Parts: sequence; C-alpha cells; structure tokens
Amino acid sequence: MNWLAWSLLSALFAGLTAVLAKVGVTGVDSNLATAVRTTVILVFAWAIALVTARPGELAAFGGRTWLFLVLSGIATGLSWLCYFRALQLGQASQVAPIDKLSVVFVLVFAAAFLREPLTLRSGLGGALIVAGAVVLAWKR
Repeated sequence: MNWLAWSLLSALFAGLTAVLAKVGVTGVDSNLATAVRTTVILVFAWAIALVTARPGELAAFGGRTWLFLVLSGIATGLSWLCYFRALQLGQASQVAPIDKLSVVFVLVFAAAFLREPLTLRSGLGGALIVAGAVVLAWKR
C-alpha cells in the first residue's frame, strides 16, 4: 500500500477514535481515561514493533533520533490529554474538526522547520481546512 492508502486508514481510525473516546470518557476523569488509552496503545505498539522490527534495530538509534522521538511523544501525550478533556466537555462532532486544525499547524511548522514549501495550493488548502473546521464546530 502507498502513503495515501495508509493516510486514509489513519483518518478512518482517527474518526472511530473520536466516537469511541467520547463514550469512554463519560463520567470518568479524562486524564485517567487518557492513561488507560495510552497503556493500550503502548502494549499494542510494542507487540507490532517486536513482530516486525529487525533484531538490534533499537540499539542503532542515535541520540538525535531518541531526542526527537521523546519530544514527539511528549507532544502526543499533551495532545491526547487536551483532546480527551475537550471530548469530555464538548460534542465529538465539534471537537474533532477543531482537532484537525493540526493540519494547518503542520503546514506552518513544516515550512518553518523542515523547509517544505508553503505554496498557494497549500495555503488555500489550509484556509479551506480552517473554514471547514469553523463551520463544523459552530453550533448555536
């Protein structure tokens, strides 16, 4: 499968995540719910990694790799804590579109730090994502 197929599967599972998590956080502490979810992900991710990784591959990680994976993990954890709290306080159909504004942040961060081009097309796409998120999240 190519990147597009994997991306579509990611979007499908992310959509399921929002609905399942909304039900899961009902009546419980959102931070505790995030911890349970993270534990499941931890076990699942290690199981997949141990089945698919080549022996000794982890030992080949350099310091830069560790640093950025740890920072990415911290950002992911903060994102999940905020997302679960938002789901607890709001409707999934409002929270999820705002969460998808992450695409716009990726465009900006990728241009600033990875030197990826910020083109008219990506700017227009980002603006449409912002407009779509506002329209979907706006409820009276």
